[in-house]
Amino acid sequence: MVKDSPSESNGDLPDRAGFWSKVHKRVQLNSADAIRRSNADLDPVPPQRRTWRTYNFVMYWISDNFSPNGFRNAASLMEIGMSWRDSLVCVVIAQFITGLVIVFNGVVGSRYHISFSVQARASFGYYFGYLMIVMRMIVGIFWYGINAYTGAECVRSMIYAIWPSFHHLKNGLPLSAHIDTQFMTAYVVYFVIVLPMHLIPMHRLKWLFLVKAITTPIVGFAIIGWVIHTVGVSQTSLWTQKTTLHGSTLAWTFLNGLYANIGSWSTLAINVPDFTRYAVDDRAAYITAFVLPATGALVTFFGVVVAAGSDILYGKIFWDPLLLIDEWTSRGGRAAAFFCAFFFLISQIGVNIAANSVSAANDLNCLFPRYINIRRGQIIVAFLGSWALTPWNILTSAPAFISFMAGYAVWLGPIAGILLSDFYLVHKQKYDVWELYNEHGIYRYNKWGTNWRAFVAFFIGWVPLLPGFIPTVNSSIKVSAGIQHLYDLGYFYGCGSAMLSYHLLCRFWPAEETMLDRAVLPDEDLLQTHSGLMMEEGIEAALGDQVVEIKRDNY
Repeated sequence: MVKDSPSESNGDLPDRAGFWSKVHKRVQLNSADAIRRSNADLDPVPPQRRTWRTYNFVMYWISDNFSPNGFRNAASLMEIGMSWRDSLVCVVIAQFITGLVIVFNGVVGSRYHISFSVQARASFGYYFGYLMIVMRMIVGIFWYGINAYTGAECVRSMIYAIWPSFHHLKNGLPLSAHIDTQFMTAYVVYFVIVLPMHLIPMHRLKWLFLVKAITTPIVGFAIIGWVIHTVGVSQTSLWTQKTTLHGSTLAWTFLNGLYANIGSWSTLAINVPDFTRYAVDDRAAYITAFVLPATGALVTFFGVVVAAGSDILYGKIFWDPLLLIDEWTSRGGRAAAFFCAFFFLISQIGVNIAANSVSAANDLNCLFPRYINIRRGQIIVAFLGSWALTPWNILTSAPAFISFMAGYAVWLGPIAGILLSDFYLVHKQKYDVWELYNEHGIYRYNKWGTNWRAFVAFFIGWVPLLPGFIPTVNSSIKVSAGIQHLYDLGYFYGCGSAMLSYHLLCRFWPAEETMLDRAVLPDEDLLQTHSGLMMEEGIEAALGDQVVEIKRDNY
């Protein structure tokens, strides 16, 4: 008897192989380029998708600051003894410094039209850059979940305004869940609302920020107008509060406040190329240096007015504007509360997409370019941040973890310093954009794909800060005043020391293969290099996705 061959005795194998092959083909992106480990979202942005102008960045930063979190800027500083005036100055200086870092680092995106995920390869090396990407992705996903919690608070205020009986909804969840039925309902509603927003293409997100920039300042002015009209803020002791700190204690507290406020923007300072890459030119985002501190000062002042008025009206200080509008229980008051909460919700959605969702999605896009683009990445981040991390557990039972996340600037500061040093001091703003996509190109640096200069500078930037960071996570650990003071200078030391040490290392041990006579940009050089080919094939001179294909074919 003739024995069946394996393929005949297991006749279902071809079908299984065919099924998984179809699944793989289905999930793989059509634009994926396995040779260059890239796709359409990771490639330099083509001209037709560069739609962000100066006013779009103005709207972006206005919308980012005018949020419930913006109202709380002064709260922590005033609670430890600083007056509202000193707190306001601290916030403005912090946002001015952050604005400068954002402007300088944003030039990489607006000139080369690449994301941070690609930019990191130029300074850290092709493979070491992946570690920086993963670090930023983790903090982005966690902060996404925490901001989703704030978004759910906006939804809860909206529901309170529509159905006051929602205040008394019976809880059916156990105490160990750290969330009640009332808030879980609002959280689910928020998630359903926000999920489709992640499907908006990046170059069209500017319209969301335009709506936010118009509506949220109106809400802010309306709230403080009501407060001033109703009670008059001059009556409260909060308004006339003096700084209770003096001498060196005040100075170090002020510096610690600077560090905390800069730290809250440290992620955006790194991932700003994710947005400036959509700019029409490299000057469009310069306005950030003015708009960010100006709007930060205004919304912080709003927060002080709201807190002062609530102290008179209700006998307790509301740093959160959502808590204030929840007290508006009359028919007209509930209508006003609904619209205020609704526009705060829009603001919170925009903040979370801009600061966390898009950045983490770009990181996933770079890590898995064959399967994940920005849209898919944002959906993954939404589920991981909102549900896998259960932010209500983080906020309720792990305050030390929030301190840890706030202190993440210990690592983000050195990354920013190295990026700025590499672009401005070492490479003199001259990159070869296409070599950044070449695994074996000039930015590989060595066989391990690691720029050892960046490796050393990175550790110089954060290791001395680690002893001062540990007590913020575990309060039982005590350190000397000198170590704590160094930590209070965290972002300045981390960013500055990494920037200087990287520059010196590159000066004495330069990576000659990465030094260019001129920048290789994604547009002009392609047009010149392939002009003959484009004319022969009758391709129009207008640049677009076709240009990227030409470059791919020539790799």
